[in-house]
Parts: sequence; structure tokens; C-alpha cells
Amino acid sequence: MSLEQPRDAAAVERTLGDELETLLGDRVLGREEHVNAPGFVIRPGDVQDVLFRLRDEAGFDHLSCVTAQEYEDRYESIYHLKKYADPTQEVSVVVPTDKENPVSQSAEPVYRTADWHEREAYDLVGIKYEGHPDLRRILLPETWQGHPLSLDYDQDRPQVVPLREHANPLHEDHADEQDADTMYINVGPHHPATHGVLHLKCILDGEQVVDVESDIGYLHRCEEQMAQQGTYRYQIMPYPDRWDYISAGLLNEWAYARAAEDLADIDVPEYAQVVRTMGAELCRIAAHMLAVGTFALDVYGDFTAIFMYAIRDREKAQNILEDLTGQRLMFNYFRLGGVVWDLPEPREEFFEKIRDFLDDLPEALEEYHDLITGNEILQARTIDTGVLPPDVAKSYGATGPVARGSGIDYDLRRDDPYGYYDELDWDVAVEDGCDNFARLLVRLREVEESAKIIDQCVDLLEDWPEDERTIQSNVPRTLRPDDDKEIYRAVESAKGELGIYIRADGTDKPARFKIRSPCFSNLQTLPEMSNGEYVPDLIASLGSLDIVLGEVDR
Repeated sequence: MSLEQPRDAAAVERTLGDELETLLGDRVLGREEHVNAPGFVIRPGDVQDVLFRLRDEAGFDHLSCVTAQEYEDRYESIYHLKKYADPTQEVSVVVPTDKENPVSQSAEPVYRTADWHEREAYDLVGIKYEGHPDLRRILLPETWQGHPLSLDYDQDRPQVVPLREHANPLHEDHADEQDADTMYINVGPHHPATHGVLHLKCILDGEQVVDVESDIGYLHRCEEQMAQQGTYRYQIMPYPDRWDYISAGLLNEWAYARAAEDLADIDVPEYAQVVRTMGAELCRIAAHMLAVGTFALDVYGDFTAIFMYAIRDREKAQNILEDLTGQRLMFNYFRLGGVVWDLPEPREEFFEKIRDFLDDLPEALEEYHDLITGNEILQARTIDTGVLPPDVAKSYGATGPVARGSGIDYDLRRDDPYGYYDELDWDVAVEDGCDNFARLLVRLREVEESAKIIDQCVDLLEDWPEDERTIQSNVPRTLRPDDDKEIYRAVESAKGELGIYIRADGTDKPARFKIRSPCFSNLQTLPEMSNGEYVPDLIASLGSLDIVLGEVDR
């Protein structure tokens, strides 16, 4: 059976579920209809068999997200699957487990990205995954008592986290079995090259990295729990700005807005879609400018002119965003159904400011290429280092510039259109070098494409009739989606696929709110890129991922 032929969304909704049910046969215990995706309930012991079939025979090669949650009578894991070739084809694999013994088969042998996702599910919810290669906590200390997202978790219980008495850290490491001179070193957590509070536990054989483990969780801020305590319309929207706080606030806000608007059947006026698209691409430019500047900082090792130039151009984008939203970073500009207010007056001055910024960009980008991509030192440090083959990138669920730098032509703005992107002329930047240099080139090329999008949006907004400038649709004051209505939706953020899963319970607050962070999945690829290379290559590879720990930890 082939499910590879593209078809329109309505046809997918009608036929995809029936075709997949036929493919899976008696492994399907029941059907659920999630918004935009058929859902299949399966046994905990059939996870690998079902996922292998969906990956190998139906083409679902992208495990986008894993959501775990607890009900009154069961635990549940949901595997959100897509296709890199066509992300509009989606399926949810629902795995209920016994309340007294929440054990489910691990998906890690099928999708490597399930490693961290299932560790998080175990850490926060308490589901155990049989056959997982390293099932232990990932966000909380090993000594933590209880699982914070379980229904019976006692938030007032004191947590005593003693210093653990460690044996030789190499004792059980595979490098210790080799006849080699190994050394254990720590990179971070308080080091500028780790781009936040990240602790890299590295095993070296001489000067080469033979193993590296990312220790995250220092920054965990319970963003999902805070969202579950807020109302859909008013109280959740300020939080997304704080996930990827590197100028990408509007992109984050759009991820929540897209999920909630589809969940509640809210339309967005065309004018507001254009404004959203323009603001989102300004955020993308600002985020990529900082990514390029800090990457050069990592490679060259000092505050060079490149970093200062990148910050200068980022500030220009920030000034425009401040005019638009009234804020420098925590914008809170989107609203369900549109945006909070129209463009600043006088509009002509605002448009002129944007056009001046766009007019200066080509010369600035040429300067970056002269200083960075044309620099022999940077080329020596980045070409053929941090190599990430496309099949490995897909297995880890890599998206954004990390995936496109490995030749994976995947961009949700084009492949699963939202906003006004499908009405505009622009291209997806893809490089097939699979190395640190390719990821740098992708981000510089994406700045050019974002400028093209913004320019077209300004043309549209300048000519938009004044009496048709509707910034918000008519949204009920209180939103109460139907009980047990579930949705997973994603947008293309500066770092990659930023997705939101929401399960409604008939009230004005989500029963479950899950954030799919692109940085979380992308960071998992670091050992694949770094093992066998040198410590400076490890630093360059980490910088090329452009992670933000606020989004990794959430």
C-alpha cells in the first residue's frame, strides 16, 4: 500500500484514517478523531510494531512530538507523526496504559528523537518506557520525589536534593573499555559557549570527543503548567514570548494562536494575517542576526566586529518591532482572531522605516559574507565539521535551519501554509553540506527571503483600503472548546518546528498543554555531530544549532 501521493487536506481527512486502519489491522483498538489528524488507540506492547509500519510502509518519517498525560482511569502517551515530504498528512498514535502499572513500549528503536521525549514523559508524568536505552529524569534532579504533572503530585512536599556521591565518572562509560587515555571534562553550565545554562558532560580520548551528554533542566520554568492554569483567550498569550526569548516572540505567539484558533474554529481576517506575517519575519531576521553573531563569537573566540555588526542590525529590527508592538522582547501582540492593534501612525513613517531597513540589508549581508563565510579561519573550523546526514537528522526530528542545512527541504510556511505565506513570492533556503558551514549559510539566506516577504507585506498594507483593515475577528469573551477535543498544530519558528498540543475539557482552561520545542529535538543531535571530532568542533557544532535554553527547558 502506498500513501505517498499528495492530496488535498479534505481528501486526507476523509481517507487517510481508513487507509491507515487497514494497514495496522487488529493492532488498532479504537479510533479517535483529533483536529487535523486521525488517532489510533493501540496496546502498550505494540508501539514499535505500529510505528515501524507507519514509518516504513506509510511514509511517516517524522516523530514531531510525544505527549504524556494522566486521566482518572489511565495514563496515555500520544505520538504525533508527520511526513517530511508532506506535513499536512498527520496521525496520532494513542497508547493508554494501566493506572497501577504505567508501562509502555519505547519508540526509541523506531525514532531516535523518542529518547528525550520519553525521558521527559517519565520525568514529569511517570510513564515508564520498556526497552528505552536510558530511562531517567531529564529536567529534574535524579533525586526528585514524584512526578509534577501527575494528578496526585503534592506541590507542598519538601524536596531534599543531596549531593550525590559519584564514583569515577568513567567507570561505566564505553570509552573506559577501550585501551585508550580517556578524560572527563565539563563544559558549562556557566559558560558563554553553551548559549544558556547547559552542562555538557564530555569524554575525551586524547583531544577527540568520544561521548558527550547534554544535561538540561537547570532553567525549567513549568511553562506548560502555567498555561494549563490560564484561560484560552486572555491569560496564555503572554507566556509564549518567554520560550524562545531571542527576539522570536511573535513566532512563539503564532504557535499558540494557530493551535487555539483551530481548536475553537476562529477565523483570522486577511488584513491581520498580513500584519502577522510581516511581524513574524521581522522576528526571524532579528533571531538569525543574533544566531550568526554568536556563532562567529563561538568560532573566533572574542567579541569581533562581526558580533557587533549583527547586534547592530538586530537592533534595527527590534526598533521596528517596538514601534509595532510597544515592547522590545515580550511583545504580547497577537490575540486569538488577529492582533491587538493596527500599525502605528503615521503609517507612512512606519513603512519608510521598514523600507530603509530592507534597503540596507543587502549591503550588510554582503559584508557578513566577506567577514564570515569568506573567512579562511571560519571555513577551516566549520566546513566538514559537525556533519549531520539527512537520515540521522530526520530520525532525531530535526527541523528548521538544522534540517535544511542537511538538505532536508522542509518548511511549514510553505508545506503546511498558514498566515499569508502561500500568497507571497519567496523560496525555502536549503543547503546540502550537512555541516556547520551549511547551517550558517541557511540562516544568512533566510534573512534574504524574510526581507522579500516583509517587502511584499508592506506593499500590500500600503494599498489596503482603510475601511477593510480588520485587525481581529469577533471572538467570544470566554472560550470553552468541547470536552476531550484534541489538537496538535505547529509553525515554522526561527529555530524550527514549534508545535502546541492542547486537550480541552469543556472549561475555559486547557486540560493538557504541551510545547514541542525545536531546540529540544535539535539539541539531541549534538552527540551525532560531535563524536570523533575535537573540542573546538564541539563548540562550533553547538553554536550552529542555535539553541535557547528557555525553550529547551520550557
